[in-house]
Amino acid sequence: MAFRFGSRRLGRRFFFAVPVMLAASVACSQDGEIKYERSSLVIVTRSREIKFDVEMALTEPQREHGLMFRKQMGPYEGMLFDFYHEQKVSFWMKNTLIPLDMLFIAGDGTIRHIYANAKPLSTDTIPSEYPVRAVLEINGGTAALLGIKPGDKVRHPIFGNA
Repeated sequence: MAFRFGSRRLGRRFFFAVPVMLAASVACSQDGEIKYERSSLVIVTRSREIKFDVEMALTEPQREHGLMFRKQMGPYEGMLFDFYHEQKVSFWMKNTLIPLDMLFIAGDGTIRHIYANAKPLSTDTIPSEYPVRAVLEINGGTAALLGIKPGDKVRHPIFGNA
């Protein structure tokens, strides 16, 4: 899944944060493959806590590449896109081969919106609907299967609640 700037104004505002993040280094292998740090997070639903192992999309190149060209992902794996502050964001599925659920997460870790079963390879824009701090992408259908809903909480260090 690739992050797509939703508007020119958003892109410019976001652009100013990018040099600082890029200065920290973009993790790429010698063959140009983008590398991601791994982390764990917990989604707290009304009935249980569900642990996911996620890759962290922290830089612009990592967010732009996202889960493109992946043929599969484990059942409790995903990618967490951190935007560092709440803002409206948009995604698309260009070059993404597997259906995804997108969980749009507020700065306090509350799931604000879920876009279920995003269509692979689509260039249709998928907006956040609300300002969000982060987006968690998991396998399509997983949110419904596990009973994850808006209002549930995501616990992870980026939200200060882990």
